[in-house]
Amino acid sequence: MREAIGFCCALAGSVALAAQAGMTPLAEGQKLLRGGDVAGAQARFEAAVAEDPKSYDAHYALGRVLDLNGEYARARKHFEEALALAPESDREQPLTAIAVSYAFEGRPDDAAGYYQRVFDAQSAADRFDAAAATANAIARVYLEAGHLDKAAEWYSTGRETARQIAQLKAEELDLWEFRRHHAQARLAARRQDPAAAREHMRQARRILDKGTNLDQKIQWPYLAGYVAFYAGDYAAAVKELQAGDERDPFILGLIAQAYDKLGQKDRAREYFAKVLATPAHTINAAYSWPEAKRYLR
Repeated sequence: MREAIGFCCALAGSVALAAQAGMTPLAEGQKLLRGGDVAGAQARFEAAVAEDPKSYDAHYALGRVLDLNGEYARARKHFEEALALAPESDREQPLTAIAVSYAFEGRPDDAAGYYQRVFDAQSAADRFDAAAATANAIARVYLEAGHLDKAAEWYSTGRETARQIAQLKAEELDLWEFRRHHAQARLAARRQDPAAAREHMRQARRILDKGTNLDQKIQWPYLAGYVAFYAGDYAAAVKELQAGDERDPFILGLIAQAYDKLGQKDRAREYFAKVLATPAHTINAAYSWPEAKRYLR
């Protein structure tokens, strides 16, 4: 009880300080969310919606935290409100948010349906770079949900769409090829085909070593750790993944699962707690937040 009272007092204090600074409920909520206080952020975003029911930003922000809190149907109601308020030229963000919401709930076909609306609009506008990225996002949703044939189909669509991008520079060609081999290695790992996974890893490493896309180096530990995890080498998975981006909730969640497989429950809880300290609304969060909450509960 004392802990609950202390939490409430701390929350009241932080909100009071924000109010004294002349912040709006929306700004207060964003500040609380950045600090990892999802419950406090939800309360302020609720206030922001009540204050201005026609605020796109308020509905969108509230939808994000409702998904983090597991209130998926309510989240999508607010994302639909944001979609209705968005101009025709600015509908990708709320459509993507609804897709991610369905991914949070473990409904990949529904997620893909909303992503496809984005993909179709991007393709119709000849925005093939964005459309290829969206196709890969659909594939990723199916991959992490274990629907491997559908994942393969959409990764193929992503590759074919990328080929329609006009006048790609050499480094951009390398980037799309690196992404293709990265994805195919993970798909092979999920299919329990280590030989194919290793070959795609070799090709990805070859492209990376050309030095044309140095910003992609951070993606290598993720790939190596992912392949090791699905090969059942959990110690190697931890070692590789810990060299990656530990701000990424998916990587943190995979490390936590690897520690759990190794029987190191305390370390698993530590990393799942880190997942919940990264309040992102992305595919990566969709496939780590719910698992972290279940485990820590």
